[in-house]
Amino acid sequence: MWKKTILALALMPILFACTKNLFTGRKSLNLIPIQTMNELSFSEYKSYLQQNKPTTTGKDVELVRRVGNDLKLAVETYYRVKNKTSELKNFAWEFNVIDDPKTVNAFCMPGGKVVVYTGILNVTKNEDALAVVMGHEIAHALAQHGNERMSQGLVAQLGLSSLDLALSQKPTQTRSLLLAAAGAGAQLGVLLPFSRKHESEADEIGLYLMAMAGYNPKEAAPFWERMNKSGGSRPPEFLSTHPDPSKRSEKLKSLVVKAQAYAKNYPAKGSSKFKK
Repeated sequence: MWKKTILALALMPILFACTKNLFTGRKSLNLIPIQTMNELSFSEYKSYLQQNKPTTTGKDVELVRRVGNDLKLAVETYYRVKNKTSELKNFAWEFNVIDDPKTVNAFCMPGGKVVVYTGILNVTKNEDALAVVMGHEIAHALAQHGNERMSQGLVAQLGLSSLDLALSQKPTQTRSLLLAAAGAGAQLGVLLPFSRKHESEADEIGLYLMAMAGYNPKEAAPFWERMNKSGGSRPPEFLSTHPDPSKRSEKLKSLVVKAQAYAKNYPAKGSSKFKK
């Protein structure tokens, strides 16, 4: 009996750290306080931009920031309707462009820190497809996928269910795990890859976000098909842990009607798409 009691007490931090995704309803383990995760993210993002100078002017920058702000508005609109605005209080949105035509990539760190490489613009071709990419990356941050994989790492790699305990007992390992899970570091190769479950969830949420912002969700499947072909026989690293291309396209196509319903029920009316 006492063993069961001890086990229950040991699991309490984990049980109370489960959160429910506002879009999909999936429950996940998030042991790291959002503020802690975001503060680390902001610090590393600043360091990243010091080493990878962003472009500040030009059509690419204007495009990325316009689409980014539209998606931000969609997020804020949806969370406001759902009375969950408080969950966005630690977000500080930022959209930057790195002029690197050879890098086909984009990412969003916890707290809304987004980077888009010019290389991926050769694949997006249009602003709707760019909204697919940015919506997908923003979805990772909203769903706290970085927090989830960090939390899993704390339990699996360090055998600990408390960030404070991990920091006090294994500070070096914990910080390394935090940096990798947060999507931090100057080299993207240090990122812990998202699982296919995370990627599929980000696809779904991203589709809803772009539709609410006024973009065409039907552009999602064609974009990912182009993305898969862009690397020839070896697809971009960006796709290394992503779902099977054919299954992904089928899934995205099946979600279009649902995305259009989101657009109808939660339109981000201040979006640039609604102003045209």
